[in-house]
Amino acid sequence: MLVPYDALLQLPSATMENLIKEYLLTQVEDGGFSDTDEQALSSAIGHCKQLLKQGVLVVEFSEDDESIAIKHSEHLNK
Repeated sequence: MLVPYDALLQLPSATMENLIKEYLLTQVEDGGFSDTDEQALSSAIGHCKQLLKQGVLVVEFSEDDESIAIKHSEHLNK
């Protein structure tokens, strides 16, 4: 189930940032994000927020295992 962007805006900012940081860490492991210094991380968080707003990235809640994750919209199971 996709979480609507408007609902994401209701989350506490720390929760949203932690969700984005978790997504970014998966990108480090996959090689898609290489810089982990504070300035690069802050910039990447801002970029992810923009991509979420644009719908390029989406937040998916899995009812099966009760997990939540950010995914690229092209990688959704259809």
